[in-house]
Amino acid sequence: MKLYQDAGWWAERSEQHIAEMLSNVPAVGAWKDDTLVGFARAVTDGKFRAYIEDVVIHRSYQGTGLGTKLVSTLLEELAHIDVVSLFCEEQYIPFYEKNRFKYSKSHFVMHRLKG
Repeated sequence: MKLYQDAGWWAERSEQHIAEMLSNVPAVGAWKDDTLVGFARAVTDGKFRAYIEDVVIHRSYQGTGLGTKLVSTLLEELAHIDVVSLFCEEQYIPFYEKNRFKYSKSHFVMHRLKG
């Protein structure tokens, strides 16, 4: 929760919801003493497709290479998956290109929100 709060992400998430989420998905984390300073997770069907959902790095560790290492480690866990995708803001494209992601203009992002 503290890492999400530091990053300004998902204020509506609870510790219980995060625990439930993590019990069902591949995830990696980085700790400094007892503090989680980086986190990445994916959603996958286990065979054909995976989607990297969250890459969250504590502000004081951004730009240190920690995010690249976490994504690389997560990709090792997903190495048997045919296609790994993600969505990101334009400013993060160079970050993901470090892990061999390719920008695609041919896809559109669509969301259906609950409610």
